[in-house]
Amino acid sequence: MKFLITGNKGQLGRAFVNKLTEKKQAFFGVDIEEIDISNLSEVLSLFENTKPDVLVNCAAYNLVDKAENDWDDAFMANALGVRNLAYACKIHKTFLVHYGTDYVFDGTKRTGLYTEEDQPNPKTIYGKSKLLGENLLKKELKSYLIFRLSWVFGSGTQNFIYKLKAWADKNDILSIVYDEISSPTYTETVVDVTLEAIRQNKRGLYHLCNEDYCSRYEWAKFILNELGIKKFIYPCSIKEFNLPTPRPAFSAMSSEKICNELGLTLPNWKEATHIFINKQE
Repeated sequence: MKFLITGNKGQLGRAFVNKLTEKKQAFFGVDIEEIDISNLSEVLSLFENTKPDVLVNCAAYNLVDKAENDWDDAFMANALGVRNLAYACKIHKTFLVHYGTDYVFDGTKRTGLYTEEDQPNPKTIYGKSKLLGENLLKKELKSYLIFRLSWVFGSGTQNFIYKLKAWADKNDILSIVYDEISSPTYTETVVDVTLEAIRQNKRGLYHLCNEDYCSRYEWAKFILNELGIKKFIYPCSIKEFNLPTPRPAFSAMSSEKICNELGLTLPNWKEATHIFINKQE
């Protein structure tokens, strides 16, 4: 089996590269420098040259605030690009794994965690572009895997743990929001579950994140404690930051469906954060 990884230089893509290398599994990785997924001819040429059995699409436009004014680039990558990849997979009989986001929900649910049965209602350009990508993929393919993720963290600089440590290096008092709640998701968990789902021939849409949920404030306190960094963390409302884009207040998702089908128990967010931080030391 040969894998093609798009977005191989992002934190999730790198986690796949490391795992497949460790397993001595054949793969080919590309990033934005090598391929513009919104260009169908480039995508088809890539498939002709690599002939993958499985495509793992880690490519995405995920600059939430910037997307509000840069909506064309967001939709080109997250919607048209996904459609192009799905079309190429259909032509070349390649199995597609794609990653969605909790931002397809508006964050107003008050009756438990978000499940795959809940109706999406994105409020941001980013969320709308990601949802359209899911829908275009489904129109092209009957057989696929879509995993919706939230608060992804792993090796690299585009995650909350790295940014929090950078803030702590420069400030004695940190203002962290208490009213944005979701489920931190470790890239290693995503990779392991994805590969097991492929092995067990699973198909369809699933939510995938580490167990339980927390606020940014709770997560920040745990992270700094794990790092042995003593700083004062002030709990504040997200409204105080005057962000150009609203975040879902509560977007924690349930991974029960995929866990039951695969027979897995996932580590909770505290365990996953602890494992990641200790790997970095």
